[in-house]
Amino acid sequence: MNHIVTVQEAVTAFADWMEPTDGELDAIEAEMPRILADVEALDVQIALLDQAPNELDQRRTRRDRRRVLSERAALANRAVPGAVA
Repeated sequence: MNHIVTVQEAVTAFADWMEPTDGELDAIEAEMPRILADVEALDVQIALLDQAPNELDQRRTRRDRRRVLSERAALANRAVPGAVA
């Protein structure tokens, strides 16, 4: 006979004490421009999956890649509070 056993991680995955801390939420908020740039770049790539890209599509792809790189660079260059210089 097989016994059904619950996994503790799965049962407590949404417990109150597992909520993100204020520091983690602040980090997500600081990275939000990069996250949104990544999402928009993925939207462009998904839209172009089933068609041959024309010149306008290629420009849009390059623009989105530049925006993603710019946001990543801005995030990397931002001073981190509490970091030792």
